[in-house]
Amino acid sequence: MHYPQEPPSGIHPLLAGRYSPNRFDPSAVIDDYALGLLLEAARWAPSAGNCQPWGFFVGRPGELEYDRVLPHLAPSSARWATDASLLVVTLTRRHVDDTQLPYSEFADYDLGQAVAHMTVQAQALGLAVHQFRAFDLEGLTKELDPNPGWVIVSMVAVGRATDGPSGLRDRRSVAHLRSAPWSPAE
Repeated sequence: MHYPQEPPSGIHPLLAGRYSPNRFDPSAVIDDYALGLLLEAARWAPSAGNCQPWGFFVGRPGELEYDRVLPHLAPSSARWATDASLLVVTLTRRHVDDTQLPYSEFADYDLGQAVAHMTVQAQALGLAVHQFRAFDLEGLTKELDPNPGWVIVSMVAVGRATDGPSGLRDRRSVAHLRSAPWSPAE
């Protein structure tokens, strides 16, 4: 695999080989076992107070759930996401029921960890993941009508990639990030 910048020595191949594809194989299928592994990997993610403030609405081609999500994709994401084997709507629990009391101030962060775990598990299964936000949030929220306190954050397309990681931006090295000037006042 060609990288714009060679990953640092010791980075696990599952992490070094990860990229967000722009094309998926529409004939690929994610069976119930693989779907279960993806969701189980997310469940094992750490969360503040072990509250696991995340949820997923999943759909595969041919399923009602998939058909409910599809019309809400933006044209830019519909060009490639419709060929994915699985579309996942990510949700987080920001508030306790319909109050403004925070359920967890780390809910979005914890959701990100869960999706990262799902992404690494997908990579281990030979699948690729493309996270995105190009969809009609208001329309999808009306369609799915999440429980009080829950909000839709993003979507994830999962499947077999048919394109390579060409065109990736250079990945900054940790040494470069550490040397960047920063102060709490900025």
